Amino acid sequence: MGNCLPNSTTKTTAEISPATAKPTSAVTVKLSGPPNSLATSYLRFALLHKKVNLRFVPSEDQKPTIHVGAETVSGSQEVLLRYIEDKFPEPRLMLWKFNLEGFDEATPAIVKAIWLQHRSMLWHIERMVRWSEDLAARGGRRAVDPSVGTPKMEIRKFAKSYAQLQEIMVEHAQMEERILFPVLESVDRGMCKSANEEHGRELPMMNGIKEYIKSIGVMDSGACSEELFTLASRFKSLQMMCKAHFEEEEKDLLPMVEAAEMGREKQNKLMNQSLELMRGTHSNVCDFLLQGLTPQEAMQYLDILMNFADPNFISSFICQQDIVD
Repeated sequence: MGNCLPNSTTKTTAEISPATAKPTSAVTVKLSGPPNSLATSYLRFALLHKKVNLRFVPSEDQKPTIHVGAETVSGSQEVLLRYIEDKFPEPRLMLWKFNLEGFDEATPAIVKAIWLQHRSMLWHIERMVRWSEDLAARGGRRAVDPSVGTPKMEIRKFAKSYAQLQEIMVEHAQMEERILFPVLESVDRGMCKSANEEHGRELPMMNGIKEYIKSIGVMDSGACSEELFTLASRFKSLQMMCKAHFEEEEKDLLPMVEAAEMGREKQNKLMNQSLELMRGTHSNVCDFLLQGLTPQEAMQYLDILMNFADPNFISSFICQQDIVD
């Protein structure tokens, strides 16, 4: 997970993923295009999947362009994807089928989206666990490197990252409760009782962590060692709870969505409604959500957005890019 983070010569603990993908090709590819375009971001993740050295140059030209050495190719997303696949055959993009384990073309889009959201949230929780443990080990006395700034600045950055994660988690839970669970309850009353109870336990825990981070932020950086260890412990508890919760949903609930007798029209309606309920996520922190996915998974998620989301709904979407000045 987490292969979508931009490259950097220096990285803080917060920016180090559990399994960050490294470029394996000596070729440098320059991608130019509008930075707020889903098509541009889709192409970026395709190139990251190929593990090339990637540089992105913002452009007002609405057609993305790829530069490889003396070659310059522009055109539609489909044309550029085929160029990428022909130019860099391995690893394959597998563009023409949904290649996540256990899913196929018939899998409802809402099931795919929920599974991918689970993957991203778990990766980000793991990241916060690692970061909080590192903060505790350092006792809040120093930052990882000078680019972070002072210890208090690092705590503010930590708080911002957690706020983004919490926004996704809260909207995800609301989407399930208002869109997914009623459909399942209409088939088998009481089926979602356990999942609803899990949501009820997780929200107070998440709010408690938020307030605890605030209290650490106003303390003297050299006197909060014990509080940082407590914070790390709280994140570990949240991680264990969410992991078990997501596994239960994926085992017991998501297969029932596939088994329910829903036509394509109703499946599409559920997906559209779920995106509408997660408007904040896809308008404000979509880049953060995608960071928690591998490039191939991010492409799958962007594909869902391009197929179902209202263009105005995600007009403010900007994915973090490797920008050349």
